[in-house]
Amino acid sequence: MPVTSTDDVTESKILLTEYDRLKEEQKTRIGFRDNLLYFTLAAATAVVTVTVQSGQFRLLLSVPAICLILGWTYLVNDEKVSAISYYVRDQLGPRLGELASANGTVFGWEVYHRSVAGRTMRKRLQIAVDLSAYLVLPMVCTTAFWCSPSVQPLLVLTSLVQTLALIVLGWQFLRRAER
Repeated sequence: MPVTSTDDVTESKILLTEYDRLKEEQKTRIGFRDNLLYFTLAAATAVVTVTVQSGQFRLLLSVPAICLILGWTYLVNDEKVSAISYYVRDQLGPRLGELASANGTVFGWEVYHRSVAGRTMRKRLQIAVDLSAYLVLPMVCTTAFWCSPSVQPLLVLTSLVQTLALIVLGWQFLRRAER
């Protein structure tokens, strides 16, 4: 929408426009992040199916690679979703409230939903799901590879590097869960 004069532009309008854009970005990132979990499970299922049908157990090592890439992408998007929430709650809301001389919290949902009963349990269950998909699942595939007749030194080295990377990824999930 083009602005016809500078009188139409106020700090409040700019902040509300910023809020709208941030919430749209947050919504998009949440959808993308949540779909990553489904895609990860579908990709891992496809790899396991092909492995079982072909007997090529070394293919199982693609599951940790898939989980590392998609898990990291999941974390990055989750971080951005949270950063938007913190920014709206700690910066944008108070600034807009100050401009509007509001008596209460502006954008109260950003504060309220963090205090709803059961939030801690839901966060714990979500981290369990995340760790199952992005850490346990690839480690099961890695262990199955180690127990297979396809074990070769270079592939074992690859699997060990992947295991270390998965540990780092798991640590990042746990570190993020503390918030």
